[in-house]
Amino acid sequence: MPSVIARRATLLIRRSLAVVTLLPALAVAQSKRPMTSADIMRLKAVGGVAIAPAGDRVLYTVTGWEHPNANLAKGDTALGDRHERRSHVWIVPVSGGTARQLTFSERGESNPQWSPDGKLIAFTSARGSGAGDDAPRPQIWVLPAEGGEAWQLTTARDGVSAYAWSPDGSRIAYLTTDTLSRDAEAKTRRRDDAKVYEGEFRLAHIWVVDLAGKKASKVTSGAYTVRGVPSWSADGTKLAFDASPTPMTRDERRDAYVVDIATRQVQALTTQHDAESAPQFSPDGKTVAFTVSPQEWPPHKDGIPPRTIRNASIVTVDVASGALTNHGSKAFDVSAGAVRWSRDGRQLTFTASDRVYQSLFTYDLGAKTYTKRLGETLVQGYSTSTDGRTTAYVLDTPDWPSEIYVQGSTDQAPRRITNTNPWLADVALGQSEVITWKSKDGQPVEGVLLTPVGYTAGAKVPLLVSAHGGPTGAHTNGFKGGASPGQTWAGQGWAVLYPNPRGSTGYGEKWMRGNIPDWGGGDYRDIMTGVDALIQRGVADSTKMAFEGWSYGGYMTSWVVSQTGRFKAAMMGAGLPSLLSMAGTTDIPGYINTFFNGIPQYDGSLVNPSTKLYMERSAISYSDRITTPLLILHGGNDERVPI
Repeated sequence: MPSVIARRATLLIRRSLAVVTLLPALAVAQSKRPMTSADIMRLKAVGGVAIAPAGDRVLYTVTGWEHPNANLAKGDTALGDRHERRSHVWIVPVSGGTARQLTFSERGESNPQWSPDGKLIAFTSARGSGAGDDAPRPQIWVLPAEGGEAWQLTTARDGVSAYAWSPDGSRIAYLTTDTLSRDAEAKTRRRDDAKVYEGEFRLAHIWVVDLAGKKASKVTSGAYTVRGVPSWSADGTKLAFDASPTPMTRDERRDAYVVDIATRQVQALTTQHDAESAPQFSPDGKTVAFTVSPQEWPPHKDGIPPRTIRNASIVTVDVASGALTNHGSKAFDVSAGAVRWSRDGRQLTFTASDRVYQSLFTYDLGAKTYTKRLGETLVQGYSTSTDGRTTAYVLDTPDWPSEIYVQGSTDQAPRRITNTNPWLADVALGQSEVITWKSKDGQPVEGVLLTPVGYTAGAKVPLLVSAHGGPTGAHTNGFKGGASPGQTWAGQGWAVLYPNPRGSTGYGEKWMRGNIPDWGGGDYRDIMTGVDALIQRGVADSTKMAFEGWSYGGYMTSWVVSQTGRFKAAMMGAGLPSLLSMAGTTDIPGYINTFFNGIPQYDGSLVNPSTKLYMERSAISYSDRITTPLLILHGGNDERVPI
């Protein structure tokens, strides 16, 4: 859905920019052509990487837009009136031979995983007929690695959302939502049951299915909902998982647990509701590792606290004693992502936002040191062979979209082994550059500048400024296609600025918290000084500039056009020009509350300190000042940023 909206947004904003006089496309080598909007539909994305236990082959997914009547075997993606986003499983030798598509179903497949012995391949797919309430749900399917037909393993009524192989490969633990009673389901189908918001929850729990007999049994139950992928202990007797009291998106209370599969007894590893990622068993089964973010706000009346804007740190828990060790370090000012254990249990690896990159880090438990293992790129996924000698990555670069790379223990750098979008070799691309500038208060700000195809230094060109979502997000120095189609603008002679103002991730906790409670303040000045820097540098034509953004980027778009008339056109996508309305209608009110010192007090007055701050930082309060042509794009069913 985001990609469809983004594609439509790209086409619509171009129409809105008719008021801007475009420069003729700069010289392009005759052998290549610039990227077009139609090319965005052709781009395929690589993901779901899983290297074979022996380290000789790699499974991965390829996702792209397909016409419902496409000949999947031929990969037909002919343009039509409707396309669907589908994924399929592929396999490629680590040696770099020919990649081969393994699955072809009409509804697609995802999440491929090898069995521990490398003889079987599991994946999820919603195969079958039916629509609406009778549409098939994702189930686990199993395919012989050396060839043959896939067979269905699970029959979960509401489908499988996550799964993990047992260490011996005889069982699979999976996550599914509790089913309705027959009476409740009948009422739902008749549409005669009352709708109770935030009162009737369907919880997700862990089941374990035996491959030999296909018999499934429920392992967890109770008044909590399991989140993420469960982790097996080395002996196959326990599962580690994280869970919340409710499945509500805004309920970020998460704790780590261990369940004994035989007895169904559950042991709580944490009780502070601060678990950030799914817990992982160590190779010896004695320790569990995960990340936490400490709660810093008192809970609301319903017990749910606002979102914490803090770095996530690694913790380990001794399962036998329950002793918890926090490995966070002020010297390592990075928010750690989900962790994985090394084969010897001495190290933990994780990815994290790192300026305009997504880097891979290693934490040595003995030395208590952090090391950047792979940087200056976007690590979108990774998988390591059983012996730890070979790692497969999904990497994204400014010059090429995501592909599979592999790196052996003696390799200096990862090497690419797939070529998923070969037609891009005939497309001329704009060049990306990581730039910095000084904000009004002297703080350095970083961003990515994409210059037009064939750009010559000193030439002044039209400038599009793109604000990222979040605000706890960041623009990256990756390929600007797909949902972020900067290359289509570069192909038409535009430069695009992707700024990371205060509030962005990847620059330390202080910078991430830098716009609390200051939306539209320092962040706005950070962006505008970046525009000034490009004008002074001679890149941007100050008379031909536009602005756009989605979500928080949409907020910033509305704020920009309410504060300045410098831009000739703007596009607000899923924006929030009224923060007061946003706080009262979004499915994540605690996130907004965190940035504005709590819940707005609706006491009949718009001048109390709390409500006043929300209104002062809302563009709608200054709508009478807006003179910039503004295109507004919004989804009618958007629960995150309701229209």
